[in-house]
Amino acid sequence: MLRLNGTLMSRDTQVAQVKDGNLEVINEALLPLYLKRTGYLEGWLESRAIDRHRTNSRLLKKALRLSNYDDVSMVLKVSAATITDTYWFKGDEESTLTYRDIVFKENLFDKLALYGDPDSFNLKYSPTPELTNIGSYEKCWRLIDGHWWLYKQGNDMERFSEMFIYELGKALGFSMAEYELDGKYIRSRDFTDGASVNYEAANGLVGDNDDYIFNFDAFETLFPDTAKQYVTLIYLDTLCFNMDRHTENYGILRDVQTGAVLSLAPNFDNNIALLSRGYPKNEYRKNDKLIELFQELLLKRPKALQYFTKQIIHKLDRNLILSCCDKIPVKVDRDFLCNFILSADRQISQLFQSNGISNGFEDEPRQSL
Repeated sequence: MLRLNGTLMSRDTQVAQVKDGNLEVINEALLPLYLKRTGYLEGWLESRAIDRHRTNSRLLKKALRLSNYDDVSMVLKVSAATITDTYWFKGDEESTLTYRDIVFKENLFDKLALYGDPDSFNLKYSPTPELTNIGSYEKCWRLIDGHWWLYKQGNDMERFSEMFIYELGKALGFSMAEYELDGKYIRSRDFTDGASVNYEAANGLVGDNDDYIFNFDAFETLFPDTAKQYVTLIYLDTLCFNMDRHTENYGILRDVQTGAVLSLAPNFDNNIALLSRGYPKNEYRKNDKLIELFQELLLKRPKALQYFTKQIIHKLDRNLILSCCDKIPVKVDRDFLCNFILSADRQISQLFQSNGISNGFEDEPRQSL
């Protein structure tokens, strides 16, 4: 058991006292959802650590002389602070420390974290948000004109898939994290705008359970608006064959001052979807597992069906897909892409017809495949 003593903070507000690793909650409203669910401080701290399996994370730890540190010790080197929320840990021996002291103001190790830059290896230690930059891909945070941007590596098809899904989601009116291509990298602007709101991954609420129905029920109980937004997230995942939606790459936004749930976080992390692993053989989506799971959600949860029919303004067609392709300077098989996405959409629409449900789209022209 972790023998840790201090205070869990949100900015300069005390959230919980920690005595020998045990939580004594001071402000229940501000407590992270993970800790509300489990009370397990060590697990929460570990969840904030850089992925030790990334090649460049090992280089970073070596450069910072942290090679022998476990995940908890490593995140505590930066007071467990992250770019996307206001939580941090203040040890008993750090009584004069304030949020202003620990909040990240620069990142000297961005190049080392992103592509293993040898010129960064000999830099002196300074606090870096890379120690709490989670995920399996090589990436880094960069502060540009007062805003943090997350840069990520990827091949052409991964970057195309991420950018295309961003453009398609935006065209359909969904809440999407902002993405841009930057040379051979893709970058995304911090959607918390410097932790003006707190982002918490869904695992804080549902653990590792990514089952659609389980998640929908949890969001519906927490805050119905998030359940509505979750349906659009999964709809886009279904259209674009996102196999990699897991409980650490979607979540919620909370008010920093009150802890109130504001919304589902914008849709992000779609680089292992669509064409990222090449062109699937199943162009017309026969017996597609993601379509089956989404249809199951709509059939077994009437509210999910209600939210879907009210929220989805049905304007998906070949022209819309091609217009999104036009914005991305990566060559792909556009006919395949249209067939792949529209086949999924058609099967979802057929669900309504086969069950005698009005979806509100019957009078709209359907693009032939």
